[in-house]
Amino acid sequence: MNHQAVMRQPASTIYSVLFAISIVHLLNDAIQSVIPAMFPVLRDSLHLTFAQIGWIGFTLNMTASIIQPAIGWYTDSRPKPYLLPVGMGFTLAGIVGLAFASSYGLLLLCVVLVGIGSAVLHPESSRVAHLAGGTRKGFAQSLFQLGGNTGQAIAPVLAALIFIPLGQKSILWFSVAAITAIAVQMSISRWYGNHLHTTKRDKTAGAVRTESRLSRGAVAVAMGVLIFMLFSKFVYMASMTGYYAFYLMDKFQMTVQTAQYYLFALLIAGMAGTFMGGPLADRFGRRNTIWFSILGTAPFSIALPFANPFWSMVLCVCIGLILLSGFSVIVVYAQELLPGKVGTIAGLFFGLAFGLGGIGSALLGYLADSAGLETVIRVSAFLPLLGLLAILLPSDEVLTGTKTPAMDSSSVNS
Repeated sequence: MNHQAVMRQPASTIYSVLFAISIVHLLNDAIQSVIPAMFPVLRDSLHLTFAQIGWIGFTLNMTASIIQPAIGWYTDSRPKPYLLPVGMGFTLAGIVGLAFASSYGLLLLCVVLVGIGSAVLHPESSRVAHLAGGTRKGFAQSLFQLGGNTGQAIAPVLAALIFIPLGQKSILWFSVAAITAIAVQMSISRWYGNHLHTTKRDKTAGAVRTESRLSRGAVAVAMGVLIFMLFSKFVYMASMTGYYAFYLMDKFQMTVQTAQYYLFALLIAGMAGTFMGGPLADRFGRRNTIWFSILGTAPFSIALPFANPFWSMVLCVCIGLILLSGFSVIVVYAQELLPGKVGTIAGLFFGLAFGLGGIGSALLGYLADSAGLETVIRVSAFLPLLGLLAILLPSDEVLTGTKTPAMDSSSVNS
């Protein structure tokens, strides 16, 4: 092992930093998630088609998707603590612009600014979580992701209670959240900078191992499988967050506010699933948790288009609980595949998450215009079946050299 490439990690988990970075993630993702939650208002105020709504989602997600991997790759060797508050500055500018956007073009420009802010936040904040987590990397990523999922969960409720009744200009209230996040990020960036100073700005962010235990071919196959997992997860989530409310309004004649509560149920259950993901992976193995989180969603997603309003709510809870349990586990698994590339992996996987969601949003918008909302929900319901590909992932024992306590010899074969 090259000892020059090892950064000294905190001796213990620094909970104050983890909770702070989780709060910022909450505020950022609440801001970002309120944009699709506001689609019904934006459609009415700017007279948009479903295809145009799809392009808003595409623009928001692809902006973050393209920029995040580059930021992660660059800061792996040149960490930049000041990027944390600067990124939220872009988000603040986007929020103010969204409140007053009077044309479709201006709306897209403001969405780009919010996307840039999110692109800066995720790889650097994930690195901070990795460092502050000490030896509890899985817990740290789960707590960080819990903040983001909490923000995503409260966005539909805020939209139903505040933004939809008060209209487009009410988005301006989220500038308070952005300013709060900037203040917290300034404090986090000081801790981050001090940590880098004491470790002499070593080139890797917390890596103990600098070479993978697997061959390049095996790593490539595993990374490809993980990307398919992300595809199934985030395109399906794009169908739900972008179009399920419209589907409920069309099929059951629900009000906009009532339909938003179904998304809230999906996402609030996802909060619990996210927090459970890390402990489940510690207990049953990362590969098994990834497999369960995608494939385990399929029975519920396939049943959803046939359910009445009551069972639709129940199924939304089940889908959120299972599907959202796996993302933080996927990130940590990928970081084990490519040790020493914390920022690159975080940027790549958060970027892919946004990018795949954006592509899915745009394509599903065209499908909704041409074939109807019910077709969108029925077709996307089969995406979790791609979880079957998780059988190709190396076991935890092969990946890390350690056996998960709950895994017997039959469950660790690769």
